[in-house]
Amino acid sequence: MAESAVNFLLDKLEDLIDEKLHHFGGVEKEIKYIRNELASMRVFLRGADAGEEMNQTVKDWVKQLIDLAHYIEDVLDEYMFQLAQQQQQQEEEEEEEEEEEKEQQRQHQLLVFLQGIVFSFFQKVTLSIKQLIGRHPIFPQILEIKATVDEISQRLQRFNFGRLDQGPNSNFASDTWYDLRGDSLLLEEADLVGIDKPKKEIIEFLVKGSPRLGVLLVVGMGGVGKTSLVKQAFDDRRVKVYFNIHIWISVSQSFKLDELLKDMMRQLCEESKEPVPQRLDGMKETELKLALKEFLKQKRYVIVLDDMWSKFDWDSIRHIFIDCNCKSRIIVTTRSDDIAASCNNYFVQTYRLQPLCEKESWTLFCKKTFWSVDENNCPPQLEKLSRSIVRKCGGLPLAIVTVGGVLSTKQRTLTEWEMFDRSLGGELQNDDRLRSVMKILSLSYNDLPYHLKSGFLCLSIFPEDESIETMRLIRIWMAEGFIQRRQGKTLEEVGESYLYELVNRSLIQVTETTYDGRIKTCRVHDLIRKIILLKAKDQNFGTIIDGDDDEQDIIMVGKITRRLSIHNSCQEVAPEQNFTHLRSLFMFRVDTLSNIYRNGAFFSSLKLLKVLDLRVAPLEEFPEEFTNFFHLRYLSLRKTMVKEIPNSIKKLQNLETLDLKQTYVSELPIGILDLHKLRHLLVYRYNFGPHVVFHHQGFKAPSGIGNLESLQKLCYIDVSTGSDLITTLGRLVQLRRLGIHKLKREDGVNLCSSMENMNCLQSLSISAIEEGEILDLQFLSSPPPFLRTLLLKGRLEKLPHWIPSLHNLCLMDLRWSKMKDDPLEALKCLPQLKRLNLMHAYDGEQLCFQSGGFQKLENLGLERLERLRMVTIEEAALPQLENLYISGCEMLENAPLGIEHLNELKMLLFLEMPNEFKGRLRPRDRLLE
Repeated sequence: MAESAVNFLLDKLEDLIDEKLHHFGGVEKEIKYIRNELASMRVFLRGADAGEEMNQTVKDWVKQLIDLAHYIEDVLDEYMFQLAQQQQQQEEEEEEEEEEEKEQQRQHQLLVFLQGIVFSFFQKVTLSIKQLIGRHPIFPQILEIKATVDEISQRLQRFNFGRLDQGPNSNFASDTWYDLRGDSLLLEEADLVGIDKPKKEIIEFLVKGSPRLGVLLVVGMGGVGKTSLVKQAFDDRRVKVYFNIHIWISVSQSFKLDELLKDMMRQLCEESKEPVPQRLDGMKETELKLALKEFLKQKRYVIVLDDMWSKFDWDSIRHIFIDCNCKSRIIVTTRSDDIAASCNNYFVQTYRLQPLCEKESWTLFCKKTFWSVDENNCPPQLEKLSRSIVRKCGGLPLAIVTVGGVLSTKQRTLTEWEMFDRSLGGELQNDDRLRSVMKILSLSYNDLPYHLKSGFLCLSIFPEDESIETMRLIRIWMAEGFIQRRQGKTLEEVGESYLYELVNRSLIQVTETTYDGRIKTCRVHDLIRKIILLKAKDQNFGTIIDGDDDEQDIIMVGKITRRLSIHNSCQEVAPEQNFTHLRSLFMFRVDTLSNIYRNGAFFSSLKLLKVLDLRVAPLEEFPEEFTNFFHLRYLSLRKTMVKEIPNSIKKLQNLETLDLKQTYVSELPIGILDLHKLRHLLVYRYNFGPHVVFHHQGFKAPSGIGNLESLQKLCYIDVSTGSDLITTLGRLVQLRRLGIHKLKREDGVNLCSSMENMNCLQSLSISAIEEGEILDLQFLSSPPPFLRTLLLKGRLEKLPHWIPSLHNLCLMDLRWSKMKDDPLEALKCLPQLKRLNLMHAYDGEQLCFQSGGFQKLENLGLERLERLRMVTIEEAALPQLENLYISGCEMLENAPLGIEHLNELKMLLFLEMPNEFKGRLRPRDRLLE
């Protein structure tokens, strides 16, 4: 986190220097000096970030540096805020003067006058900036910062803080703690729970299958039981008999390659009863690898590489394992999922080990806690509290076993149990045995590269068990500046790669995926969240006010607050609380706003705010104070009762995300056109009801919306005002998602012309102005090549000719199309189509899924096809179909013919079908309402 904060600051300094601060006197020289001094400390900071523990002197030094980085950021942002206000005032004055002069001058004098105004404007702006610099406190502040940097740098040298490779006497040397992971190798099978099935699957991988060299990756978060599980399979009699050589290598996070290779050679010699090479201790890495490679030829071996941390570690040794078709096997236990990418030359399987279910967790807990009681039974009076404690362990065997061991030594009274349950967060920090659990889990955080640490700590703002939307998180990261730019990628794409890396490292759990396999929502394991909160508290990352939280030792409250997250209530804050440095404000599950948040003075003080997320907050009007947040990049009023956006929103010059989804806003002011950095514009709500044809309600936009050329997402824009608006959309060449609402037939040609330029488009939704209006989309000659989602709502005389060329299309939804011709002929060869829904889309009597068609389709919905009488599925059609949903097809005579060909079908669902149809169904076809 220390290096993250300073790197973020260095990027800002670079940007400031690029803006030609040399025009502002000697500031550039001082800022360059500060930048260079901070850059020279990066090596030390990387060591500080990686160290599990630091002594107090180093902790104080790092904290001082972080505070300095935050202070410099505040000074620069405050300066830019003042400068923006000054420039805005000048522009307003110039506009007033220009209007007055226009009224007094004749038309033929206008051009000469404007030239004079422009010259005068630049003279005044330059003069005002120089005057601002002369009186603005940035000069003394910069000098003060320079002196502080010098002091910190001298302190670094005076205490001889070095790099992490100083050895055991390093300032980063960890305090002594007992590493519980070694105990995993000592457990008996009777001590474990829930391993029967995974153990059997691992043994089958080892002794069956391909004769090729096989690699099994056992992946899971720290403490989930990877080592214990693999050890039981490794020691099984069938494995011992099947392989000639059995080797177990503990890799760990800080292994030395030469020592690992020597250990492997010694074990190989012992297993094969051969002498150890006399020169072993003096052999270099390359010699060791060649010797091991030669030794393993033509042998059937099983080798466990326990606790491998990255693909770089794997890459350093994988070349010694050659494939001789001897049925050899390698097992790698790891927290990271990225090793698989380096196993292309082998027969590879990945086994993702999940936390225990509730029943297994309870069984394990009772074994460890009540081992002295007959049959390990929990006393009835302690069961409720015990189950609460078990839930907080989140199915993590390491935590359950350790917590159970601690409780087994305590008195079995309600008071003792209740106190432990209430203070578990503090116990995890203070009890030596439980502290070891947190240490082990913290290793994953310490192993993160610095560019991921800030984003990971950002998860602290979300409440426990919150389902976190991927794009919400990525947009917040963007606004906070946590995402680094990469050539050839958008910030959103880089942010998504960050998210996948956290998932691959078992630090985030995926809870829902999209139709094309991307992460839609995720969550954080309860104990990992405890780690995040502790790290965030240590770094003064932010403040959490939680009206329902009973673990006050975890809640972060600091006098200087940079991020404020309010959960479940909107309590009054302490008068000494300082919000002038606030960068982000979040509210979760807040029903009422307290007086302080209704007071305009509170928001007026937030001059440095970058993120404002008031999703679901009880807000009825858009506060005018919001438009003064010059630095604001992310604004979400989703699911509030706001109805109107003021034209003064144009002052939010840095705004990147405006989320008004599920509000009552139906029109945006012309001021929105001044927000040239806007990337995500979400303004729509859903209307559901028995007679609603088109569920999306979009928004009316000014005709110049096409000038916002940074837009990545635009949903759902009402284009009923005319073709001029549609034509300007062609300038939005960076769009990834576009939602069109109320399209008229005559505007189809202009929309197709605009779409010709949208080569980056991935999701497209088009709704006609009314149910009977025809969507005329035949004029598109070159459709977006990366389109993955297509939703068309309106009449189609025929399916657009370009749809069969959408080779990346994964989801297609046709509603109210009323086509006369069978659309399946044109859709059957789409190579990536996984989900297809036809609602009021076809007016014929038969649908036939032909042999060889729809090879990837997994979900199929047929809704309200009023004249449909028969559905036929030929053999070899729909080979991957898992879910078939048929609703409201009142003329359908029977279940689809050939349904027995659907070998992967998991769900067949009929809804709103007539009683006659239900009566004709065979019993095995019935899955009715």
